[in-house]
Amino acid sequence: MKRAEVYILSGFLGTGKTTLLKQILQHEKDRERTIAVMMNELGSVSIDSDAVDTDVPLKELLGGCICCTIQDKLESQLQGLLFDHDLDAIYIETTGAAHPVEVLDAVLSPLFADKLAIKGIITTVDGLQWLNRTTLDPQVHQLLLEQVKHADLIIVNKSDLLSEAELAKISMDIQGLNPQAKSILSTYSKMPMKLLEGLAHTEKAKGAASHVQADLRLSTFVYQFQGAVSQKDFEDFLRALPDSIYRIKGYVLFDHSQYPELFQYSYGMPLYMKEYMKMPLNLVFIGQVTDWSLLEQQLKELER
Repeated sequence: MKRAEVYILSGFLGTGKTTLLKQILQHEKDRERTIAVMMNELGSVSIDSDAVDTDVPLKELLGGCICCTIQDKLESQLQGLLFDHDLDAIYIETTGAAHPVEVLDAVLSPLFADKLAIKGIITTVDGLQWLNRTTLDPQVHQLLLEQVKHADLIIVNKSDLLSEAELAKISMDIQGLNPQAKSILSTYSKMPMKLLEGLAHTEKAKGAASHVQADLRLSTFVYQFQGAVSQKDFEDFLRALPDSIYRIKGYVLFDHSQYPELFQYSYGMPLYMKEYMKMPLNLVFIGQVTDWSLLEQQLKELER
């Protein structure tokens, strides 16, 4: 089954996300791929939508952040895009205030997570702002760190305004925070597009080979239950999970119920909500995991 590639453009306000998006869209047009764009703005008016050609399906998510206040809207918009178009890729430009883990959590609805292939988080960084980050509000400072820490590709902009010593310091900072990501110095978000295509060919968190690299990048996993499981066994499974699993959500059918329950798990806390209709028994996992196969085996054992 063909799955639409998903690329998330992350980075603080004014760091060059829209400029990058324009270049990527031109590249995709040259490759004659079918793509769609989702743009999220905190305000009620779209500022950058004219950056996207009229022949590219565009969904605008205004008046809130897809991480929290308008997550339902994101789900319906994504479902619409997947239903209406045979897409090769979807590019999601987040607000500057978005946390990468929360964005992934919002995008991967259990209703259609098996139709998406998360290919990477691309974070843009303003080089000057990075050097002065400790002068920012503590929450903003922490957000900048998180946006870099969870990225697969980092583009450091305004490099022409910095000295060689400053550029070396930024490169060392970023390398120390996220040694797995590719990082490039840029002006106006220019980058070799082969880096983007390289993300598309990286299967994250695959088998045993990834243990060698200790590749602890953020990755996702979708499991589909074939039938009902014991609630006690399921909760034993949850209690044994490592701290590196950040989020789980989906639908679980317990053997004492007629209908599945909507299940959410965040920071070790499970939450159940009764559903009164048949739902796809998909569970979506997000975490820093090198090998999902052990977890997959444990889930299969729940069904025996």
